[in-house]
Amino acid sequence: MQRYFFFFLFLLNHVVFAQNNIQQTINDFAKKAVVKNASIGFKCYDLTNNIEIAQYNPSTALPPASTTKLFTTATVLELLAPDFKPSTRIYLDGKLEKGTLNGDLWIRGGGDVTLGSSYFNKPGTESNFLGQWIDSLKNLGIIKITGAIHIDGSEFGYNGTPDGWNWSDIGNYYGAGHAGICVYDNTLKYKFSTSNVPGGKTNLLSTFPVVPSLNFKNYIVSNAVGNDQSFIFGAPYSNDRYGTGNLPLNEKNFIVKGSLPDPEYQLGYELLTRLNQVGIAVEKGIKTVRALEEKTVPNYNSFQLIYTHYGASIQAITTLTNHKSINLFAEGLLGILAFQLTGNGETKAGIDQIYKYWSKKMDITGLFLQDGSGLSRSNGISADHFCSLLKEMYASKNYQLFLASLPIAGKSGTISSLCKNQAGEGRVYAKSGTISKIKSYAGYVFSTSGKKIAFAITINNYTCTNLELRKQLEVIFNALAVY
Repeated sequence: MQRYFFFFLFLLNHVVFAQNNIQQTINDFAKKAVVKNASIGFKCYDLTNNIEIAQYNPSTALPPASTTKLFTTATVLELLAPDFKPSTRIYLDGKLEKGTLNGDLWIRGGGDVTLGSSYFNKPGTESNFLGQWIDSLKNLGIIKITGAIHIDGSEFGYNGTPDGWNWSDIGNYYGAGHAGICVYDNTLKYKFSTSNVPGGKTNLLSTFPVVPSLNFKNYIVSNAVGNDQSFIFGAPYSNDRYGTGNLPLNEKNFIVKGSLPDPEYQLGYELLTRLNQVGIAVEKGIKTVRALEEKTVPNYNSFQLIYTHYGASIQAITTLTNHKSINLFAEGLLGILAFQLTGNGETKAGIDQIYKYWSKKMDITGLFLQDGSGLSRSNGISADHFCSLLKEMYASKNYQLFLASLPIAGKSGTISSLCKNQAGEGRVYAKSGTISKIKSYAGYVFSTSGKKIAFAITINNYTCTNLELRKQLEVIFNALAVY
């Protein structure tokens, strides 16, 4: 009995020491000069034994940047079939007689963010889908369309970007808004040549895709910088764009990525161009539902569906969303979720579905969402919220799919350099989030003792570089890895 008693005390002391060690680690971090004026929220939870390990302001809701994507991707996996594929459909509205469509061609968007995506197509093959669409017309013998090509993404709304997105973000590729029609990742690639003189001019050589009537004002200069330090400014649906900042010296074909002004019109333009190339005439050109300000969605039941283009699966999109932190994909998933459940693919409808689902499983008091990607600084999520989500997903039938979507420290995705050659390498599975003065991580740790841990940490308004802060946080992750 004495042996059992002392053994029990040994185990108890070991657990208490480990718990105090984690708590001490976060307490020590909070005393660092670089976070003296910062807001910090932290919590870690032992899923194996169902007990809290340590915490620091766990109920404080803070904007967590891209870690917000965990709520979007988890909800989508829970409520939609992982193999569901968003689609884009082609309809005929009119009579087909002797090779002539006396009427219109309609393209109906279903929120497919993978249409022509560089993440799902090799370079140079992004527009191959257009050939498949044209083949569907050729198979019907169509050589002439007396009406127009109508492009309709209205079922997902035309809000452009979610509330809370900064003007300095929305002209850049990571600030591309989602809609019912997406193409080429809603990204416009600008090709520049730069000067060999610091402060010298840069020259815009071309863009992909070609945007008709693009009005680009170039204030980007050449300088002694090692990477792209330029910014593109411009509003959704506007062809007026201007660039500022710096690009490296002596570049011949330097690519800067911005947001595509009007994906709905762009898809119509791409299709019309290809149809002209193969000799199929379209007499009335392109018409988009947004530009026409149609009040109601057309009655597609009266049209003839001739082709359906399927995008990548929800599972594939979810994995890329978390691994590469693609804002457009996160917003697209939110829109797809909303449309499939309510028939309204707008951002707010998607957020309402997130609230509705998780309110039945956890306390969502103080959970504030404005988008699905985390680019909005108006989001507010606490460490409690994240750990509750992670705990619920750990018990979900979709846990393995969710886990597989998370980057691995020192191995993959956005945390491939985190804890490299340290205790946390290969043991931390987490989504990261970074915006100026915001750093966040949330996910799972598989410790050397066999424990499974859910954790979340968000810091706002630190006074050091992101790299310096990451090194400080690695101490916490490594402590969890050996817990």
